[in-house]
Amino acid sequence: MTFLSIGRRRSANPLVLLVEWVNRLLSAIPLSLVSLLARLSLAVVFWRSARTKVADGTLLTLSDNTVWLFREEYKLPILPPELAAHLSLIAEHAFPALLVVGLASRLAALGLLVMTFVIQLFVYPDAYPVHGPWAVCALVVMVHGAGVFSADYAIARRRS
Repeated sequence: MTFLSIGRRRSANPLVLLVEWVNRLLSAIPLSLVSLLARLSLAVVFWRSARTKVADGTLLTLSDNTVWLFREEYKLPILPPELAAHLSLIAEHAFPALLVVGLASRLAALGLLVMTFVIQLFVYPDAYPVHGPWAVCALVVMVHGAGVFSADYAIARRRS
């Protein structure tokens, strides 16, 4: 028996064996798969939000309703409502697209995390149960990167 194996005796307890087996099984989930799911989950939320901001039949033209919402309901500090609406529209289209492709993923996730914090702090402060999972998805991508299913990975492999 070595020093490292002391205290690591395998238990005959079936419950302990089951927990150990489940732990081994779950730890085998590839981080790239987790990052892909986080990227796609976050992208869908913000892409759908972006599509509600545009005038019918256009790609990037703000609807009148969107400007009204930024002026009357969202009321962000510092930024004028028209500028905030345009910035939001651009960010909610660009960052999700980057996340889906996996290009500049950490930066895109950071951008959406900042947007999430702004929404949480200034727009809907009681909606943490909604915004918390968005923040976690963004943090997963920021900390672990986009994974092997991404343009970031392909570019990194080419460079090395």
